[in-house]
Amino acid sequence: MSVAAQNGAALPAVDQKQVMGAVFASCLGWALDLFDLFVLLYVAPVVGRLFFPSEHAMLSLAAVYASFAVTLFMRPLGSAWFGSYADRHGRKGAMIFAVVGVGLSTAAFGLLPTVAQVGMIAPLLFVVLRLVQGVFVGGVVASTHTIGTESVAPRYRGAVSGLIGGGGAGLGALLASLTFLAMSALFPGEQFDVWGWRCMFFTGIISSMLGLFVFNSLEESPLWKKLAAEKAAKAAAIASRDGISNAPAEVVRSPLRTLFSRDYRSILFVNLLLTIGGGSGYYLTSGYLPTVLKVVSHVPNGSAAAILMISSIGVVIASVAAGHLSTFIGRKSTFIWIGLIRLFALPALCLLLPTAQSITVIGVYAVVLSALGSAGYAPILIFLNERFPTAIRATGTGLSWNIGFAIGGMMPTAVSLVAKDASELPLTLAIFVGVISVIFLAGAFVVPETLGKLDKNASREAA
Repeated sequence: MSVAAQNGAALPAVDQKQVMGAVFASCLGWALDLFDLFVLLYVAPVVGRLFFPSEHAMLSLAAVYASFAVTLFMRPLGSAWFGSYADRHGRKGAMIFAVVGVGLSTAAFGLLPTVAQVGMIAPLLFVVLRLVQGVFVGGVVASTHTIGTESVAPRYRGAVSGLIGGGGAGLGALLASLTFLAMSALFPGEQFDVWGWRCMFFTGIISSMLGLFVFNSLEESPLWKKLAAEKAAKAAAIASRDGISNAPAEVVRSPLRTLFSRDYRSILFVNLLLTIGGGSGYYLTSGYLPTVLKVVSHVPNGSAAAILMISSIGVVIASVAAGHLSTFIGRKSTFIWIGLIRLFALPALCLLLPTAQSITVIGVYAVVLSALGSAGYAPILIFLNERFPTAIRATGTGLSWNIGFAIGGMMPTAVSLVAKDASELPLTLAIFVGVISVIFLAGAFVVPETLGKLDKNASREAA
């Protein structure tokens, strides 16, 4: 069907408490889910030995990252399911169900038997649980990546985009770093291989409980409320005109079908240039950094945790700054400038990191690497929101983000497979980040400017 403009319902009044609650919930929801995902990255060497044993250490590591990529491939499916629900019935319910699901599935990893205990069924169970977790994570993206930006004033949408996307990621990594530091202290040495990694996963229960507590009191976004009110008013007008009482709600096309219709599928495909470039940059910097610190720079656990915590703070600051910059110079210009900087800076930092002779210099390189890797995708969230009308925004944003980040999530696995040993990791990593920076920059030049289009799309109903 066509896309019709519906202007009959006014935007519901929103107080500042509701706005702050929506932003906090979006940021926290994404942070908790990335915390649950980061837990695996922090214990990747241990998990590799216990679930994917191999005489070649890099193969075990590659297998762990492959299981991480499997989770990412299920995220588009989660976005399709939960995004469709969020577009039809509201963002809040989708967010609660998805966040709780991620936390509980994460905690379940701590209960899994290892290869030494049950043989080859152990990695099979591990991968199956990763698939389940991926579906829930995709659902979190569809809800958290819309409700926050839909609730704030236009002048803050870029900053909130960075806060949720990059800041949430930084906060999730920071929480994972603190947990890793605490578990390393509680279970030193060989004890970490026995109980420490399990307790890292058990913390997923805490994220589920916190998410349920915070999101239960959350209000729906004003833009979605406006769309719901417009649909109700339209149904009432039809019923009044035809003399029908209790008229059924209008049957509209599925958000997923609408997204893949001729009007929107080209938008989805173009979006992927940015999300693939942004997602790959993130996973090859912040995502791969724990491995680089451990197997290339040989940084002790305590020092590595400290560096990762500082890097996480740097990610939050850089992401909010990059997102807010897009409000002043436009989304497209921000992507272009950051893309140009990343094209040269990321490969250079990957090559410089293993040459550092002190923990301080390693830390400086790591912080800058993480900050640049995350700044690239900070404005992507609001950019995607502005590309779709409210009626399909959760589905469109969720799928655009998750398909791109699923492909990006393959990059650490590819790096681990291409590098024959730890000594080849820096050069391999530098080549990969250079290539994905080219992809990101190509997307930046191709996509249109979207600044200010969220409100113009607010009243467009995909039907």
